[in-house]
Amino acid sequence: MAGRAKITVIGGGNVGASCALWAASKELGDIVVIDIPDAEDRVKGKMLDLTQCGPIERFDANITGTSDYGATTGSDVVVITAGIPRKPGMSRDDLIATNVKIVRSVSENVAKHAPDAVVIVVSNPLDAMVYTAWKATGFPTHRIVGQAGCLDVARYRAFIAMELGVSVEDISALLLGGHGDDMVPLPRYTSVHGVPVAQLLSEEKITACVERAKVGGGEIVKLMGTSAYYAPASGVVQMVEAIVKDKKRILPCAAYCESEYGVGGKGAGYFVGVPCVLGASGVERIIEIDLDANEKSLMDQSVSHVKELVEVVRKMSPDLA
Repeated sequence: MAGRAKITVIGGGNVGASCALWAASKELGDIVVIDIPDAEDRVKGKMLDLTQCGPIERFDANITGTSDYGATTGSDVVVITAGIPRKPGMSRDDLIATNVKIVRSVSENVAKHAPDAVVIVVSNPLDAMVYTAWKATGFPTHRIVGQAGCLDVARYRAFIAMELGVSVEDISALLLGGHGDDMVPLPRYTSVHGVPVAQLLSEEKITACVERAKVGGGEIVKLMGTSAYYAPASGVVQMVEAIVKDKKRILPCAAYCESEYGVGGKGAGYFVGVPCVLGASGVERIIEIDLDANEKSLMDQSVSHVKELVEVVRKMSPDLA
């Protein structure tokens, strides 16, 4: 990509604004944040505020807040954070019904104005929303990817580091499957600067770290009454950086799988959390790893839940099938 990359974030709430902040601080490119017309002044103000950090934090970027999708033209990456969080008393199907409409509308605008972009979906329920964005944009599967694994692995690594009293930089870990309860832990693939974590922590403590990572979002909601945003946005920007810098990072993402991990057949795949190579063209390769019987069983359960979510979308919006 010639010159600066262009990054669009759709949704100017806590996650979207934090994405803009992290992307600007890493000087990844010019940034556009889109919000609904009723929130246009607020998002303009947030992005003006962020622009004024540039002289202090030493980043150069054109940063725009707007409700005009025309401003997304030429985007290299589009991040979709738009949607509502699940509220008390709201069923999963209610959440899907609302967010499918939002993500579908957003995705259609992306396809119209930024037809060459790689799209990263953050909206929940993630697996259903990635599928919705894929169908609504008509983009090839390698240019549609979901963020959840980067966040979950970051939480898991943070908890392991806290337990051991070592730097988070020395923790290497991997998780598969869906977000939260659908996460497939892989302690066998967790190490501390090359040392298997099982040599440093008891099975009980490793399991406790995994379980805390699974409910990591819920723990934060209980404490502050709203969903997390710094870490989810950080996970997104890790993916954005891999794409705009063509870094070929291996990151856990919701990527389209057919035969991989036994997810589906040819032409009948699903977006599932797996380790991927992320580069300039999006998902460039899916990494398949050996799973033992227990890990395979957990992965199969996670995939079945993804299929259930997608089936809800198909029933609600048959034209997305």
